[in-house]
Amino acid sequence: MTSPITPALLTKVLELAGQLDAERVLAELVVSAADLTGARYAAIAELDAYGETTTFVQQGVTPEEEHVLGHPPRGHGVLGALPQEGVLLLEDLTRHPAFGGFPPGHPPMHTFLGVTVAAGEISLGRLYLAEKAGGFTAHDVETVQLLAAAAAVAIDNARLYEQAQDRERWLAVSQEITTALLEGSDEEDVLQLVARRIREVADADTAAIVLPSVDDEWVTEIVDGAHMAEMIGNTLHEDGHAIRSVRTARGSIVESISREPDRFIAPARAFERALYAPLLSSGADGDGHDALGVLILFRLPGRPAFTEGDLAVANDFGAQAALALRLAAARHAEDVASLLNERNRIARDLHDLAIQQLFATGMRLEHAKSLLAGDNPAEVGVRTEIDQAIDGVEEGVRQIRGIVRSLRDRDEHLPVVERLVREASLARASLGFAPSMLLTLDGEQLASLDTSGDVASEIDARLGDRLGDDLVAVVREGLSNVARHAAATSARVEIRVDARTVSVTVTDDGRGADPASDRRSGLGNLASRAAEHDGVSRLEPGPDGCGSQLTWEAWIG
Repeated sequence: MTSPITPALLTKVLELAGQLDAERVLAELVVSAADLTGARYAAIAELDAYGETTTFVQQGVTPEEEHVLGHPPRGHGVLGALPQEGVLLLEDLTRHPAFGGFPPGHPPMHTFLGVTVAAGEISLGRLYLAEKAGGFTAHDVETVQLLAAAAAVAIDNARLYEQAQDRERWLAVSQEITTALLEGSDEEDVLQLVARRIREVADADTAAIVLPSVDDEWVTEIVDGAHMAEMIGNTLHEDGHAIRSVRTARGSIVESISREPDRFIAPARAFERALYAPLLSSGADGDGHDALGVLILFRLPGRPAFTEGDLAVANDFGAQAALALRLAAARHAEDVASLLNERNRIARDLHDLAIQQLFATGMRLEHAKSLLAGDNPAEVGVRTEIDQAIDGVEEGVRQIRGIVRSLRDRDEHLPVVERLVREASLARASLGFAPSMLLTLDGEQLASLDTSGDVASEIDARLGDRLGDDLVAVVREGLSNVARHAAATSARVEIRVDARTVSVTVTDDGRGADPASDRRSGLGNLASRAAEHDGVSRLEPGPDGCGSQLTWEAWIG
């Protein structure tokens, strides 16, 4: 028998084995298989771990026929009967026991030759040919087996080359993220950068970062990619893969979301592949306690499954995301410590300087009063004025002492009004200007924000501890959003407290809410706080179409 290894075949085998582009290998393979065997139709299907088709390349079927068929073969029936070793050679595939009929629009086929493309014991795909006049020969079988072996080497080499390229991209991106961390970039900006870059490096369609929220829930805080708007702000299932990654501090790969849809939130069911990598801080001990969140990657149907190499890259990115969270917490702690030190300094200055100066002024007024001993109306009038001035000095001393005590106490024990004023004061540093704050009680706008009077006490009694804490948090988040995203030059906070409701409106003159914004987790937290009090939260354009307006409402009681 004449050997099938012709110069043309040997040249093609060497060309295929030397390719590093997997898509080009598949395209050249089907063309060469058809040319060298004389088959009218040739196709190769790349497979995932479940044996499902992820990539399909064919020769012979017209574009019009492809359009009618709608999707590539799913690998069932005769195609599913291909042996792991050897070939499936049929004179008429319609007589095979596994044949289940052609789909509508499929061209008729009879003679058939199929072989598994494998690297060792791992199936990479299926190569098959159909419709050769006179049937396929033994030479065709050997030719196709040689082509399949060369294709397996090429596909495996292409995947290794792609992994090497991924590592290079990872090193470049890792340096970019490290630079952002060292420059002190905002935590959310770094996390958004992590999500975007890991999506690009891992060739995912969407990346999401899950972080803890209120009531021990875990929410998709950062999303980049397809179905972004639907994904942001979703609370994840307790029995899902993400929560399991948090608890076990281990990543995982999901080959098919459609096989277990109940374990995924509704927006995630639009995808087919998923990868979960916990955000582990340094020194994680593997018991899940050091997982600060979860990084999730998604691929749409028809995309290849994630690999262990993808998981390794995601784990590295997750560690950098955890570092960003740790650094943000450390910066916050440093800010709090600086604030406490500044408050103590102010308290000392008020006590040691301002109060002593007022005491001295009061004593001088008492001495001046004693010099006016006459009974004429002029002296009596002056003594009255002095008495009023002394009363004012004493009231000033009392108020300063109250301020000193509040500066030395924890914020949680302060009146809500004073905490609101303090939030506005602290926001000045990040905004670059002082926001205005208006407080309305039962429809009456207060001329001044008295932090220790009857109005403050009434508001505390009406709101209670929990709603008061939420109100302060809403104002803080509203001003923080303006500072981070609005590029505003002014901001206004209006707080209305009525008999049954309380509302916060934060208005700015910035660039307005971005309809394509991919960061809405802060708004999701505000909505969660409102929902706990049967209220609502919304972000919309400003009253004149300029800037943005955040409105938060809650029921009292």
